[in-house]
Amino acid sequence: MYELMHKNIPVAAFETAESGHMSDVPEVFDEEHLPVGSICDGAYSEPMLATWYLERSIPSARPGIKQFLSSAGMDSPMDLLSGSMGLSLSDQYWFREQGSRVDWEDVNFFRNPFSGDVGDMLFGKSRVGEVDLESPDNTTNGVLMKRWTICDGERCLLKGGRLPNNQEPVNEAVASTIMKHIGIEHAEYRLMEEDGMLLSLCGDFVDENTEFVPATHILNLKKRRGDQSLYQHYVEVCSDLGIDVVPSLDRMLTVDYIMLNGDRHFGNFGLIRNADTLEWIGPAPVFDTGTSLQCTKGDSDMSVDVVPECKPFMRSFEEQLKLVSSFDWLDFGSLRDAMPEVREVIGGASDYLTDGRATLMADIIGHRIDLLEQHALDRVTSRRGWAGCRRTGPS
Repeated sequence: MYELMHKNIPVAAFETAESGHMSDVPEVFDEEHLPVGSICDGAYSEPMLATWYLERSIPSARPGIKQFLSSAGMDSPMDLLSGSMGLSLSDQYWFREQGSRVDWEDVNFFRNPFSGDVGDMLFGKSRVGEVDLESPDNTTNGVLMKRWTICDGERCLLKGGRLPNNQEPVNEAVASTIMKHIGIEHAEYRLMEEDGMLLSLCGDFVDENTEFVPATHILNLKKRRGDQSLYQHYVEVCSDLGIDVVPSLDRMLTVDYIMLNGDRHFGNFGLIRNADTLEWIGPAPVFDTGTSLQCTKGDSDMSVDVVPECKPFMRSFEEQLKLVSSFDWLDFGSLRDAMPEVREVIGGASDYLTDGRATLMADIIGHRIDLLEQHALDRVTSRRGWAGCRRTGPS
């Protein structure tokens, strides 16, 4: 039997099956501190809590995970959770054996050191001897290679890309550059090389007192009405929590339009809350923009005219851009001023990108900015025309 903990607060007792999945929750001690999304419309749901627990493990599609599990004598990524008590660097939930006197201060990775064994092996490094499983890498999501490290005392996430293009780290750095120029709060990514691999690196945007709650869990706080779109439902739920997310969604969807980000799912945006008081602080900074700029296509298949489907609210970028309530915040001069630095960032990865690919990446961004500006101008013209009709029409 285990205790699910939120920092030093016992939240619930639970058992696990042989597969490592949460199998039974015989008692809830503190309903208020249950993970967000395990209570819907005020009612606790054990299956939703079990889903939250399942999503805490590394996806089975992560490159290298099967080989790692085999070498460690494990059957499932769920087995890794017990090796690190489910600790994460995204929130303050963890678990301990019932009756244990281990405290949060003794084990959390925000203050205590952690092993790099799991991360190293997931990055293809071999290891002789017993593997130290005390690592926040056991609770990272997503299918790209990634691992946590400590840089000058700061917890930072290293993330790789997919072969053969390995473009995702460059995309992260490019998106950071664009957002810096137009004043969007974001996780700052920079490029680095390690053992012949190009990686992106960004600092943790939460700490031991704050936690990230993804949109997928926020959406589960209440049932969606049949007449509501997902966008309307998310905005309404956040409003119920006291957070106006429309401005942050405007900015996120605008950047995704420029970058052709095809993987903005409900797990890589959301809200930040205080882990002690449970007070909602505001939207999380924009992060995880790597799956962009046609990164999975070969050089010969890339084009400024190729537009993939998008997420999370619409499948079409043009339709999704219509959800943006206003572009008044966007300075197109500053946006265009970002282009020299964007080209510099892309050029800095010349050992990994062909010249043709690098040129096309910059051309796509320039083309998307042109389209975005035209869209914004059309919207202003349309509003002015409508206002004119109202002024000259019958009273």
